[in-house]
Amino acid sequence: MIRARALWFVPPGRTEIREADLPEPGPDDVLVRTLYTAVSRGTESLVLQGRVPAGLRATMRAPFQEGDLPGPVKYGYLNVGVVEHGPAALAGRTVFCLYPHQTRYVVPAAAVLPVPDGVPAARAVLGGTMETAVNALWDAPPLVGDRITVVGGGMVGACVAALAARTPGADVQLVDVDPARADLARRLGARFALPPDADGDRDLVVHASASSAGLARALELAAPEATVLELSWYGDRPVTVPLGEVFHPRRLVVRSSQVGAVAPARRDRRTFTDRLALALDLLADPALDALITGESAFDELPEVLPRLADGSLAALCHRVRY
Repeated sequence: MIRARALWFVPPGRTEIREADLPEPGPDDVLVRTLYTAVSRGTESLVLQGRVPAGLRATMRAPFQEGDLPGPVKYGYLNVGVVEHGPAALAGRTVFCLYPHQTRYVVPAAAVLPVPDGVPAARAVLGGTMETAVNALWDAPPLVGDRITVVGGGMVGACVAALAARTPGADVQLVDVDPARADLARRLGARFALPPDADGDRDLVVHASASSAGLARALELAAPEATVLELSWYGDRPVTVPLGEVFHPRRLVVRSSQVGAVAPARRDRRTFTDRLALALDLLADPALDALITGESAFDELPEVLPRLADGSLAALCHRVRY
């Protein structure tokens, strides 16, 4: 029996590392030794705090989750490792998998994707976040020369800003309450503004701050008949939206985007695998290293993750090394 160690969420607010016994890999399986994982701070904080609404617990299952929400549960989906055993085409390759925080694991070979040669393993942990950004820009594609604002400079918002900035002629502004995000915006090819100073009359506004104030500001910044794309995940928190102000006179559209389904504009032509492969290819840009602002060892996660969730430990993307 192959032994491993895995992080389990024990809501509200506690995690623990547990031993795990792995099955022998079959002919169509891979045994992966984890190199890095990353904490998807917004979602994993809600899981840790036991704040996933009961009606969404099935929807919010991670692909290789063990246990059921609200917990105890093994959760996570940003994992990069090396294939120790598997089909010849994958043996020895660095791969990305939507797997929780665990030292080794066995999954079907079809569940992993090789990391492109030009993408370091340490950056590839952003694969799932970049996939969310790709799906968002399929949902509300920017046009040449668009004035685009991203409200919320977290992991998802930063990836959206980085992709949007590649649109020819686009003017992209990243808006966040933290002035320290100005350097991040610059490195991603975007301008920066604090919420009171943000430019208005924008062709596309993407909201990713997970706050009512951010969504209200996003509506204020949108040009007449523009779209506000909502990427935030609020869990069980109520959200106040000021629909009595500019929303109706400007004929605004508020549209949700969620990575659990391929955007309708591409659903007939792209699979989940296609979307993730594209996201991994897009990580070849070294500027994206700016998103990784913290790192700890796997054994430190039971102490680190609660601090990430309550905000006492600041990090944009927190990487875990194994």
